[in-house]
Amino acid sequence: MKILITGVAGFIGSNLAKRLLEKGHTVVGMDNLNYGFLRNLEFTKNIKEFNFIMGDIANPLILKDVKADIIVHLASQKIPRYTNALRTLEENYLMLRNVVHKCIMDKSKILFASTSDVYGKNPNIPFSENSDLVMGPTTVKRWAYALSKMYGEQYIIANHDEYGLRYTITRFFGSYGPQQNLTWWGGPQSVFIEKAYKNEPIDIHGDGTQTRTFTYVDDTVNALVACIENDKSDNEIFNTGSKEGGEISIKDLATLIWKLVNGKDAEPKLNYIPYSTFGNYEDVMRRVPDITKLCSTLNFQPQWDLEQGLKVTIDWQKQFIK
Repeated sequence: MKILITGVAGFIGSNLAKRLLEKGHTVVGMDNLNYGFLRNLEFTKNIKEFNFIMGDIANPLILKDVKADIIVHLASQKIPRYTNALRTLEENYLMLRNVVHKCIMDKSKILFASTSDVYGKNPNIPFSENSDLVMGPTTVKRWAYALSKMYGEQYIIANHDEYGLRYTITRFFGSYGPQQNLTWWGGPQSVFIEKAYKNEPIDIHGDGTQTRTFTYVDDTVNALVACIENDKSDNEIFNTGSKEGGEISIKDLATLIWKLVNGKDAEPKLNYIPYSTFGNYEDVMRRVPDITKLCSTLNFQPQWDLEQGLKVTIDWQKQFIK
């Protein structure tokens, strides 16, 4: 197949492109390099089945002369913790609108990267694809990212109902691994690894008891490939996560990373930062997926546990630490 990936120079995009090329697909990648890096695409230098287009998906003209069987839409603006919510809401809508219109025009399928953040404050764990999506008040800009993805899901399904758009929606749970962004944009593990190497205190937001479920990038990519290659994924929503039992508190994640970097007897340096520092902010206290649907529908099984994946990630990331 010919597959177009938006955000291809980013973390998941570059790993997915590599896997698809290895499997014999043709890949067109687009990225404006705001958050992606050309170093992530060095493996494509002599691969004629790959074509890179630099540009912004928010500009519809960038898609004009490209046609693909599937568009994997990974590009997005993330949680507006340090930025404004308006950019998150506007850019995520504009990019998705352009991709959806292109898919309808070309009769292509869209594979849309949503997020576990859409489950919000739902206290009922684990989250299934039919779980309620529980947001906080609109005065808290932290929810803008989740709301942009919820709107995106509804927008895709509405275009399916109206125009027959084929789609698959994947809700990612905490992907990490080689090629991850090295700032908070890439997730807490990226920053924790650097702090541990530098023997500097790791900043923990709140009291650190909030939990997440982290997914090694190979498992994320394998799930995406299954969605691309298996027609049973058509017009479905899937949680994309790790093995059962992968939930860990942020405080315990920091401690684990510290010990993997500095030795099992090393005492971690943790610096707790009140949420009030971020202004009017709310956090999600637990985030755990039920991936039964993904496993049963697409014959998928995650292979990596957290400590195994972190060891590989730490080994990769140390080359960037000065």
